[in-house]
Amino acid sequence: MTTSHPVRRGLAVGITMLAATALLISGTLSILRGIAGINEDEVFLIPGDYVYQLDVSSWGWIHLVLGVLLVAVALGMMVTATWARIVAYALAGLSIIANFLSLPYYPWWSVIVIAVDILVIWAIATWTPNRA
Repeated sequence: MTTSHPVRRGLAVGITMLAATALLISGTLSILRGIAGINEDEVFLIPGDYVYQLDVSSWGWIHLVLGVLLVAVALGMMVTATWARIVAYALAGLSIIANFLSLPYYPWWSVIVIAVDILVIWAIATWTPNRA
């Protein structure tokens, strides 16, 4: 029978909540970006020649759907569901890809969300749930 040290358990819970909170922030930012894109807000830059060029509304829908999924997974992580940890890796990776591809439309927002998603992946990777 193995028992976990209380400091280790506290650290695992802290890292789990850090990952869930960062995922919630990333999802919320994606939802806000999606709403702005769907409304074709004037804060977006429209690049001239860009390989991955979609109209702002299309990028808005992509970010809105991704944001809703990120928020749902963040809520699952807050209750330490194992499925949420696995899905969070995939969604954070997809969020990084989506923000990279839409980088010319809103550069600073994309860079911030990419940084938050990298923090999410790091936090999930360092999370070791108690298997007792």
